[in-house]
Amino acid sequence: MEYKDTLLMPKTGFEMRGKLPTKEPGFQQRWQSSHIYEKMLAKREGCEPFVLHDGPPYANGDIHLGHALNKILKDVIVRSHFMDGYYTPYIPGWDTHGLPIETAITKLGHDRKKMGISEFRKLCYDYALEQVERQKKGFLSLGSVGDYDNAYVTLTKEFEEEQIRIFGKMAMDGLIYKGLKPVYWSPSSESALAEAEIEYHDIKSPTIFVKFMVKDGKGILDNDCAFVIWTTTPWTIPANLAICLNKDFTYALVETEKGKLIVLEELMDSLFDKFGLETRNKLATFKGKELEMITCAHPLYDRESLVILGDHVTADAGTGCVHTAPGFGADDFFVGQKYGLPAYCNVDEHGCMMKEAGEWLEGQYVDDANKTVTQKLDEIGALLKLEFITHSYPHDWRTKKPIIFRATTQWFASIDKIRTQLLDEIDKVDWIPKWGQQRMHNMIADRGDWCISRQRAWGVPIPIFYAEDETPIMDEKVFEHVAKLIGEYGSNIWFEKEAKDLLPEGYTHPKSPNGIFTKETDTMDVWFDSGSSHTGAMLKKGLSYPADLYFEGSDQYRGWFNSSLIVGTAVHGQAPYKQVLSHGFVMDGKGVKMSKSQWNAVAPGEITKKFGADILRLWAASVDYQADCSMSDEIMKQVSENYRKVRNTFRFLLANINEEDFTKEDLVDIATLPELDKYMLLQLNEVNDKAKKAYKEYCFADVTTMLTTLMTNDFSAYYLDYTKDILYIEKKDDVRRRQVQTVLYHAVNVLMRLWAPILPHTAEEVNDFFHGEEESVHLGSFASNLVIEHADEIKTDMERMLLLRSDIFKALEEARGEKVIGKSLEAHVIVHISDEDRALIEKVCGSHFHQWLIVSKVSFSVDELTPYEVCSASVEKCDGHVCPRCWNITDSTAEDGLCERCAKVLKA
Repeated sequence: MEYKDTLLMPKTGFEMRGKLPTKEPGFQQRWQSSHIYEKMLAKREGCEPFVLHDGPPYANGDIHLGHALNKILKDVIVRSHFMDGYYTPYIPGWDTHGLPIETAITKLGHDRKKMGISEFRKLCYDYALEQVERQKKGFLSLGSVGDYDNAYVTLTKEFEEEQIRIFGKMAMDGLIYKGLKPVYWSPSSESALAEAEIEYHDIKSPTIFVKFMVKDGKGILDNDCAFVIWTTTPWTIPANLAICLNKDFTYALVETEKGKLIVLEELMDSLFDKFGLETRNKLATFKGKELEMITCAHPLYDRESLVILGDHVTADAGTGCVHTAPGFGADDFFVGQKYGLPAYCNVDEHGCMMKEAGEWLEGQYVDDANKTVTQKLDEIGALLKLEFITHSYPHDWRTKKPIIFRATTQWFASIDKIRTQLLDEIDKVDWIPKWGQQRMHNMIADRGDWCISRQRAWGVPIPIFYAEDETPIMDEKVFEHVAKLIGEYGSNIWFEKEAKDLLPEGYTHPKSPNGIFTKETDTMDVWFDSGSSHTGAMLKKGLSYPADLYFEGSDQYRGWFNSSLIVGTAVHGQAPYKQVLSHGFVMDGKGVKMSKSQWNAVAPGEITKKFGADILRLWAASVDYQADCSMSDEIMKQVSENYRKVRNTFRFLLANINEEDFTKEDLVDIATLPELDKYMLLQLNEVNDKAKKAYKEYCFADVTTMLTTLMTNDFSAYYLDYTKDILYIEKKDDVRRRQVQTVLYHAVNVLMRLWAPILPHTAEEVNDFFHGEEESVHLGSFASNLVIEHADEIKTDMERMLLLRSDIFKALEEARGEKVIGKSLEAHVIVHISDEDRALIEKVCGSHFHQWLIVSKVSFSVDELTPYEVCSASVEKCDGHVCPRCWNITDSTAEDGLCERCAKVLKA
């Protein structure tokens, strides 16, 4: 007889190799065709809602790893809350207006300036929707579940309609205004930018020190004196209207070989060293306030520069005399306003010097003008020093090119009027990580009014009409009329019809006596689009306000978190979110941020084709995502190995409770289980509680660590190791075997559900064999804890038992090292323990202490043996022969050398 054929070996169709890239598309197709998302909502109808509002990714190009990290973790959040009993509507969204799509259309060969704006916008519209579909496929391939068939897209008529209403309400509340002030201006984009569209990079800039000769010294200074100014933007010198001092600083008038110069006294020596001036006769000192209203002659033009005072002047760098061009800087603009100085701007939208700058400069780009201006100043003897510095400078985040500050007439949303309310709302939100609160507070506390107008074709129009005297018309009825028009026809109607055709029929205005109106041609900042999504997507689609959670990358504190807070608070009186959670960037294996421009970006599709979506999901749930996290081929191999351990444990569990062997009817009453089994179920209960708590706290790495440790250490390396002797050897319906199978059944039931949010495809495959849920594991809930009496007593007993086991295992390892034994089943363990421990072993293991230790024999001795931590023990080779069926060593005389247990099983 082949005794191996009499063993009850594990049997399952659940494969050892996951073959995820092959299997996962089938599960995704099954979920979509069976409308799993709709069934999830129906299953939880009437339950407490949990709404994660999706921050819309920009619809341009394939998804990248940052998208994948974000979408996977959102999916984990939605699925885990569903499993925890919440009603979890999740509506994905896309941001679809703005420059990148205009640029993409231009690259396809379409020239915006050679076609009608409406025609160009239709090309943008179609392209954007193609990108949405492209990205949608990418997100679905990650296993994401949501209302993808009814996603919100910012270019839809319904969304734009609500956005116009939001603009109208803010305008009627006095929060929208038109003004002339310096804004971030991108010559490469030919448009104003918001703070969220700025990123900083180091650049090399010329820095010049220039003399401004006194023209009217007001009896304090003579005309042979000169103020020394400093700037890193020589192209702004032609727009200089003033020199700003700090009223409390002390300035020195010093006679040098380059004339009488005025600089900040404390910087005098370091500056003159820089200029190479040896003569330094200090003639007088003045407080800044004593020099106010003195005038200087502009070195390049026949006009005056006024000496003024400002608190923004510091002693950190420069000369203490700040070159002031109100048309090209925020500080300059605001201090200039106090002195009635105009926001003079002599640079056009392309970043080129205008006619007002003079024929010698006209048409030059600002970078080129730097050199021309510097040379001119040198020629006339006004230049004291030219040097170059490397410093951080703002760039257009899309074109990656430097921006300028430029005074233009733009539309603004007032922050000042609601700043206090915004700061109060920030304090009411739960920020994760906690530093997010301070970061957002500082951004709102320090930011200026929000420039919301863009000189772009592809965007939502600013719904403003102008009367004959160019007065902007702010009329609630007009805003509502435009909102309804756009809701019916889409925003293209604004660009297709004349102003009179867009106004309500018969509309009149006292400042347009002739009935003539014009319309605004600028579009809204795309951050106003996405910042309105709480209304255009959540409320419009029947969800409540505020959302329970906003979750995006840490760059969104200045982006979507920021714009949503401003718009939401302005319109609804409170922040649009209860919680804000953020994640870091994805870095490559060397710690460099992944980006297409760095050529180190790995497409999620490449990873899922090689490893599978569940492996990518396991990576996302295992990293410390709230900080920057790394991705590399080596890291993915490590994650794959962790997955393999989890999968193989599931495989072993399933294989020992397969349908031919075990059904729910075979479950044993938990109350009748031995302590060894109850202890495992207590471990399962503990992990079940901790994992559910960790899911709620968004600590996904804790979930993966706890589940993996339980499966690989507690089950695979411990419980499943010693119970093989029961599962394989005993009769099919032996009580002890059924007891172990009961533990395995509950383990699969709990673990399958706990893994489902992170490994949805694998959990579904497990359920297909386990049948814990009839249709899908994703329509179920987390398992309830099993009721186990005397839990504390069991834990205390098992803690002592495991200490004894640890000591005996040390003795076994030493014996193996000394070649006394090979396999542990060759061992005869002799232990010396207290009467209490002997009684505990009898209580927990009965006559099967040897089985628990995976040895063939255990004897108890009254003699002291080799001491260990809690007991003393020795190991010798067990006498007898190997049972050909169970491989335990026996001295049985049964047929074929079978041990008594195997002989009994085969006779039954």
